[in-house]
Amino acid sequence: MAAILLIEDDPLVRRGLELALSRHGHDMRTAGTGEDGLLELGSSTPDLVVLDLMLPGIDGFEVCRRIRAGGEVPVIMLTARGDDFDVVGGLAAGADDYVVKPVQPTVLDARIRAVLRRTAGVGDGVRVHRGLRVDTTAVTVALDGEPVALTPTEMRLLLTLSRAPGRVFTRQQLLREVWEHDYLGDSRLVDNCVQRLRAKIEADPAAPEFVQTVRGFGYRFGPV
Repeated sequence: MAAILLIEDDPLVRRGLELALSRHGHDMRTAGTGEDGLLELGSSTPDLVVLDLMLPGIDGFEVCRRIRAGGEVPVIMLTARGDDFDVVGGLAAGADDYVVKPVQPTVLDARIRAVLRRTAGVGDGVRVHRGLRVDTTAVTVALDGEPVALTPTEMRLLLTLSRAPGRVFTRQQLLREVWEHDYLGDSRLVDNCVQRLRAKIEADPAAPEFVQTVRGFGYRFGPV
C-alpha cells in the first residue's frame, strides 16, 4: 500500500480520485490548496504526490518546486491542458510525469505504480565510470565520493542508460523503459529529465561527459 498525497482544489474531483485510488489499494491523504498540501508534507512524507497545477494561492508549479527543494518525493502533475506552457513548466519544476484532465483513475493508478517501481534498482552490483559510482542494489549514486540525491525517475533513467555504455537509446525506448508508456509518448518527459540529471552529475551540463546526446537518435551513456 502506497501513501499518496492528492493536492486538488476541486472538491468533486478530489473526492472522486480519493475514493477511486483508495479502491486501487492506496492510502490516500488529500489537500485542497497548495498551502495545505505543503503542511501535509511537513507532517509526514508520502510515497508520491499527485498535484493539480491550477491551485488557488500557491499554484502547483511553486508547490512542485518546494517539494523538489525539500526532498526527492515523486510528483505526478494533473493539468487541464496538454499544451507546452503547463507541461514544460511542470516538468521544469521537477515533476516526474503528468496526466491531462479529465483524469481516468485507472490511468492515474497505472502511472502511480510505474513511478513507484522506479525506486527499484536492477540489482547487478556497482557500476563505476570515472568519478561516478552507481550502486544498483542500494540504488545510490555518488560523484567523486559525494552522494548525489536523485528522484526515482532520474535514478531509473541513469540505471537504464548506464547498463549499456555506448548504446544509443531513442526517446521512445526510454519512455517505454523508464516511464513505462506503451503509446507514442511525449519526448518532453525524457528531455526534461535528462536536463535535471545532467545538472546533478555533470561537471559541465552544457558539455556532458556521462549523458550524451546523439543528434537525430536519442541519448547514450559515456564515457565510451
